[in-house]
Amino acid sequence: MNKWSFHNPVHLHFGEGVLDDIGTLLSGRSYLLVTHRDDVMSPWRDRIAMHCGAPDLALDEIEPNPSLEMLRRLTTVMSAADIEPEVIIALGGGSVIDTAKFLAAGRGCYRAAVQYIDGGTPLPRRPLPIIAIPTTAGTGSDLTKWATVWDTVRGRKLSLEHDGLYPEATVIDPLLMASLPWSVTLSSGLDALSHALESIWNVNANPLTRRFAVNAARDIMAALQRLGRNPDDRNGRLQMALGAMRAGLAFSNTRTAVAHNISYPLTLNHDVPHGIACSFCLPEVMEAVIGIDAASDEALAEIFGVLPDAPARLRAFLNDLDVPAAAAAFGVEDSEWRMIVERAFAGPRGRNFIGAQARFPWRTGAPDDDRGQS
Repeated sequence: MNKWSFHNPVHLHFGEGVLDDIGTLLSGRSYLLVTHRDDVMSPWRDRIAMHCGAPDLALDEIEPNPSLEMLRRLTTVMSAADIEPEVIIALGGGSVIDTAKFLAAGRGCYRAAVQYIDGGTPLPRRPLPIIAIPTTAGTGSDLTKWATVWDTVRGRKLSLEHDGLYPEATVIDPLLMASLPWSVTLSSGLDALSHALESIWNVNANPLTRRFAVNAARDIMAALQRLGRNPDDRNGRLQMALGAMRAGLAFSNTRTAVAHNISYPLTLNHDVPHGIACSFCLPEVMEAVIGIDAASDEALAEIFGVLPDAPARLRAFLNDLDVPAAAAAFGVEDSEWRMIVERAFAGPRGRNFIGAQARFPWRTGAPDDDRGQS
């Protein structure tokens, strides 16, 4: 038997009502709250304040896909407040948690965090601890040591990674996700499905990560079908949160692969929501991997059944959710698509992929299925 390992130091708290454990987790420490300002968050902000007292400062103007411009503004506000909280509580989706990680890395100093990202300059001090409270089911940032930020001026996607950025604790309470609109439920859920599948066809996969991934994919696909019919399905929300958590545990050890590399320019240059951008081409990615590795094939067969039919089954699932079948739906021309795919396979996440680039179709169109391209 081959040797393998698994590591995730996050203290995980899962279940309906676990938000009420936040006071015990904070344990009297001062905190910075990073969240959204919208009304949906108000009850949960009030619940945190009830258990923990008021934050030293609340930063609640968080944009989707956190940019360096936004992060500069936030660190300026944090510096002007002249505080150094002992903990950051991140209440929100992936953009909120990634923003909290940037603030934690620099401890409120913009330059320190950027120099670390750009040149590997050591952080002057260990990052501030984070308690992550995800309000969407899918991004996985609550269970990993990295964050994605965007340099929109220079057209770059940047990765922030440090062992100190694993959240100290994660509180996954499906009740916080009950009012999510369908568009957010779908995008975050498909992001989680991508995490699960990409951790299966991955050079870093092992039996435990694949077990998490198989169960995650089953949960996520069943939950999305249920929630698509009835967004108020409480058991569907619970199943979705469980699937996203399992996917987070899987890819926290393997990282993602080529589909995520493909997604970044689509989000940056064509404003495609991340979960859609990394999931629409999953059937084609699967075509490029089937038959390459027995363990990967076995895991995919557990999810989709007979392997020759697996990509078509996944495409049918995505079609039922009105996910576009090809990049042309996003305004991507053939020449750009070829460049995106070639760069995706050449990049670090592409090198995580066990499949063959030669078996991946590069054209933007979907000749056998034109649904989703209008």
